[in-house]
Amino acid sequence: MTTEGFSDSATYDEMLERGIKLSGEDKAFFVEGRLAFLKARLPDFRPGHVLDFGCGAGQTSERLSEVFGGARVTGQDVSGQIIDQANTEYASNPKLSFTAALDEIPPGSVGLCYSNGAFHHIPPVERAGVISQLLRCCRPGGVLAVFENNPWNPGTRLVMRRIPFDRDAETVSAPALRRLLEQGGFETDPARFLFVFPSPLRALRPMERWLTRVPAGAQYVVLARRPQ
Repeated sequence: MTTEGFSDSATYDEMLERGIKLSGEDKAFFVEGRLAFLKARLPDFRPGHVLDFGCGAGQTSERLSEVFGGARVTGQDVSGQIIDQANTEYASNPKLSFTAALDEIPPGSVGLCYSNGAFHHIPPVERAGVISQLLRCCRPGGVLAVFENNPWNPGTRLVMRRIPFDRDAETVSAPALRRLLEQGGFETDPARFLFVFPSPLRALRPMERWLTRVPAGAQYVVLARRPQ
């Protein structure tokens, strides 16, 4: 998610945790769930350079490097203050760097671009331009993995209403996101849906592997590729 408007990553995380606690889980549960799903979809993929678009304070950037074989990760977020904090926090990790400027990413250098919860903070009229920038960053054959909140899930809408920086966000449905990505030059796979059962129903979670095509999960992911 983007941290625009927040100068303190601790405040941002506190607000996020306050919202998602309705699910009975914490931020780490969802981070690990997304990354496990992505790794399972890309089991032999070695991207070399990963862009964490909308990286926030950098926790997911660090995990992306670990999950994808020590890949070099550049985290990007619009908040310069948060980026400064991330550069300080992870200064000892040579695999991580952070920037507030997307145009600093060398064209064609990114093997994997990961985005979680960023697009619903981008004004709809600006989304096509952002997708064009991400296409420029990706190498031919590079993968863009966009995780977004599912507007068809009532629990997701309730959680977003509890998070101050999400209340006025404009969600995007999976079909609409696929159209935007394809119009922007990417080739896309069908969306997959994650996080169907909240914590009180955790015993049912093994069933989720068969429900990824059902638009019931709290989030969805669209995998897109820059054509060779």
